[in-house]
Amino acid sequence: MSQTYQPKKRKRAKTHGFLVRTSTPGGKKVLANRRRKGRAKLSV
Repeated sequence: MSQTYQPKKRKRAKTHGFLVRTSTPGGKKVLANRRRKGRAKLSV
């Protein structure tokens, strides 16, 4: 079997990036929660 995770920077940013997060209400909630927790990185 091959490994399931084949990293691609563009795909990662397009799926989990900051702009994607800010574009939806749920994503904004995610960012807010991560800010509240004090995460060093909010998103990729």
